Amino acid sequence: MSKPKIAVIGTGGTIASQGSGPLDTQDYASSGRPILTAEELVAGVPALAEVAEVVPVPFANIPSTAIGWAEWQALLASIAATRAAHPDLAGIVVTHGTATLEETAYFLSLTMPNELPIVVTGAQRPFTGLSSDGPMNLVAAVRVAGDPQSRGLGALVVLNEEIHAAREVTKTSTGRLQTFRSPDVGALGHVDADRISLWRRPTRLLPAGERFDIAGIATPPRVDVTYSVAGADGVAVRAFLGAGAQGIVAACFAPGFTTPAEREALAEAMAAGCVVVLSSRAGSGRTFPAKRYAAQGFLNADNLNPQKARVLLMLALTRTKDRAVIAELFARA
Repeated sequence: MSKPKIAVIGTGGTIASQGSGPLDTQDYASSGRPILTAEELVAGVPALAEVAEVVPVPFANIPSTAIGWAEWQALLASIAATRAAHPDLAGIVVTHGTATLEETAYFLSLTMPNELPIVVTGAQRPFTGLSSDGPMNLVAAVRVAGDPQSRGLGALVVLNEEIHAAREVTKTSTGRLQTFRSPDVGALGHVDADRISLWRRPTRLLPAGERFDIAGIATPPRVDVTYSVAGADGVAVRAFLGAGAQGIVAACFAPGFTTPAEREALAEAMAAGCVVVLSSRAGSGRTFPAKRYAAQGFLNADNLNPQKARVLLMLALTRTKDRAVIAELFARA
């Protein structure tokens, strides 16, 4: 039986990082050693050849803290070029630093124009670290990308032998291996030694034909995140508006409230044409449309965390500033 052909696009991050020694699993970015290229990373995990025909694709060797709109656009272009060069691909794996991995995965889920399986993976320990999780995460991601069950699920995130939907997963710990969790609904499935076990399919997923086309949009609409704390006075909101924010995501007190002063500033922002979406700083659960907020025009992020609500609002604003249309997107995407 032939093995599936899987492209591995390397963007850098911990999974490709090298520390000063096997016990350097924390401050390895200061080791001075180069980040491995996709080709070097694949060559360093010979077990990959047992599960797939792997095509390494160089992209950029950068920490994920340096990834944003321009890199996302370039990544989409790299994916399109890779598919064109290899029309027989069964799937694509993107290796990525864990800091912004969930945002890149959700972005890809909202912008990929087809149903080819795409899996994003990373690591909590560098490639050179004792008991690094990187090699096994990479093998697991390649296996998931090559499994026909993965088609039509949007972008997936695979680490620690768990399969998560891009919309639902988030990083929950700075250092633990089980950091990626889907707080409200749990994993989609598991990567076991003998099989890929999928237990459910994500329902919050835009059809391929409705996903966002950002080709040619060099500068995205500015969307900022403000964080509610006791005594917040709205200064940050007004500063974001002054900087040209077209959208603001409020990381509110659960279940979706701000301080009175912050609410006043956000109302001023909406009066100036800014779209405001209420998310929660709690880490899980929905924000609900309280009457007094809804009456002022505030939108709700449902259970999207602030960083992902920002991704969706940024993309939505490339199409429209109509609050009703944006609200509908937040109810489906």
